[in-house]
Amino acid sequence: MADRTGPGPGGGSGSGSGSDSFKGPDSTPRAEESTTALKRRARKINRTLAETYPYAVAELDFRNPFELLVATVLSAQTTDVRVNLTTPALFGRYPDARALAEAEETELQEIIRPTGFYRAKASSLLALARRVVDEFDGVVPDRLEELVSLPGVGRKTANVVLGNAFGVPGITVDTHFGRLARRFRWTSSADPVKVEQDVGALFERKDYTMLSHRVIFHGRRVCHARKPACGACPVAALCPSFGEGETDPTRAAKLLKYELAPGREELLGLMREGRSRADLREAGYGLGA
Repeated sequence: MADRTGPGPGGGSGSGSGSDSFKGPDSTPRAEESTTALKRRARKINRTLAETYPYAVAELDFRNPFELLVATVLSAQTTDVRVNLTTPALFGRYPDARALAEAEETELQEIIRPTGFYRAKASSLLALARRVVDEFDGVVPDRLEELVSLPGVGRKTANVVLGNAFGVPGITVDTHFGRLARRFRWTSSADPVKVEQDVGALFERKDYTMLSHRVIFHGRRVCHARKPACGACPVAALCPSFGEGETDPTRAAKLLKYELAPGREELLGLMREGRSRADLREAGYGLGA
């Protein structure tokens, strides 16, 4: 969930105009899509993803805004699973911004070493914590313009914190979200801010945070960067990019990851029942890909 994104299929500069024609899974050409039709299709995709991933949540473990902010910064160039294995020791040693601001840098580096780029991340976290202490009295701010003023915090990280720790709707444009937004033809841009604007125009603001979770879940589990599992995709009939990946249902099913992967039906059932990720880990279920 790092502050990064990049071009994917359909990437380029410009906005999502809603004028592209496309083919469905049956290869039947579709008429050119109006802006109204694009919005309807986008919202239908969101509803379908909501039915597919009723358990979609932020996959970083946190108990307060400070923990989510730090965990999101740590997630750059690594997985949320790896971050979740690292943060218990980190927050046990530095439970708040004041404690982190006073950390000894080499000790902090050793704790976060498993997340990669630990020297740069330790430097960013120390600068961030000191800024929170000096300018916000040790309390993580709840406004976008204040969050992005913190070292190492961009719009993506700020929207993660706002949406999940403060209940302020925001679109999280990470690599997965950007890739799927382009595949869905919600945008043609590779610029995260433009993607956020284009996608935001298609949905009600109240839906932004959960939309982000669902699209990111789908990108991690089904709509992979290199070989999307088109034949096992619940939104295949709504996707202009159907056919970029494996279309045979049996072969596509073998490409699914996390709880959708073959042999993990029990885990999927428990997640659909509402079991928390912490409970599942405690019960011995692995939540990695």
